[in-house]
Amino acid sequence: MEISEQLQCLFSGKVEERNGSYMIKIPEQEVRLGDLQADETYRVAVLPSPTTNEANKTNADPEPEQTSQTPPVEEGEQRTVEIEDIGDQGDGITRVERGFVVIVPDTKQSERVTIEITDVRENVAFAEVVERVSYYE
Repeated sequence: MEISEQLQCLFSGKVEERNGSYMIKIPEQEVRLGDLQADETYRVAVLPSPTTNEANKTNADPEPEQTSQTPPVEEGEQRTVEIEDIGDQGDGITRVERGFVVIVPDTKQSERVTIEITDVRENVAFAEVVERVSYYE
């Protein structure tokens, strides 16, 4: 899939029903960081999550998708990310391409950090903080 250079933000969200309408909430940090502005109109693309895509797959598909994909990160790679959530063990969690999970100890939710990938497994990677990044950079 090609991603436009005009992409302003990327996040995961659930479709929620509210008073007969359906909504996807935009995370507060997307507006706070200046990527999006309240009361503006944006084009929105909706992509299925990997589990939804697999559940909707039928035998009529012309070419089955490969079940094992290589992780989108490599050991030693550095990225600037935003910590999306905190796991059960207290470690920060961020997601990169295809929703691939990267676990980052010693971080807080909504914190922006530059990380270095230290260990890559089939469905998760681990990283260490290289630098804490200001939201205004």
